[in-house]
Amino acid sequence: MASINFIGGEKGGVGKSVTARALAQYFIDKGTAFTGFDTDRSHHSFNRFYADYASPVVVDRYEGLDLIASAFEDNPQQSVIVDLAAQTSAPLATWIKDASLMELFAEMGVTVNLWHVMDDGRDAVDLLGRLVDSYGQGPNYVVVQNHGRGSDFVLLRDSYALQKAQQHGAHVIELPRLHDACMRKIDQNNTSFWKAIHDKDSSDALGMLERQRVKTWLKNCYDVFDKLPV
Repeated sequence: MASINFIGGEKGGVGKSVTARALAQYFIDKGTAFTGFDTDRSHHSFNRFYADYASPVVVDRYEGLDLIASAFEDNPQQSVIVDLAAQTSAPLATWIKDASLMELFAEMGVTVNLWHVMDDGRDAVDLLGRLVDSYGQGPNYVVVQNHGRGSDFVLLRDSYALQKAQQHGAHVIELPRLHDACMRKIDQNNTSFWKAIHDKDSSDALGMLERQRVKTWLKNCYDVFDKLPV
């Protein structure tokens, strides 16, 4: 099944790139062909960790965004991951609307997944409501409660924004938390999750129990992803 996965959330620091990286590793381990795009001009973290699969694009120019859709011309059966930088919802929505991309993707048989990665704050909930208002019925909404960025999502559970999303069949998932020390080491060394699990010999290799924690965390992420239309 071909899919395009816009990993967003509009806020910075909610774990969008970690989610994109975990989904990329999921596709790699499942043998699913995919192409990745990184829209973050300042960090390019998705591109850093998965350079063989992802490339940077400029989100506020149609020429850059068009490359995302064009990926399906080369391989219409693949999936696409787009790691969206903070505050990119407006140019993305304009690009999608101006080219009637929802209709085009439907004609091509490409499933559109809008991922809303969030912490447990009020503004993340409000931004979910704006996302649903922007696109309405059509795409799949994947609401990601990122436990690496929050522990109590009661504001989401009691919100009208979530009700609106669920009226459109939203998938509400929980992304488990990876131990902070493990994540810091992985990020500091620009290490893919595969390398973090399998590398035992290099100078920046994780310890045995750290590798096991990453392996367990990734398995738990995969259990969640298995239930999504990706």
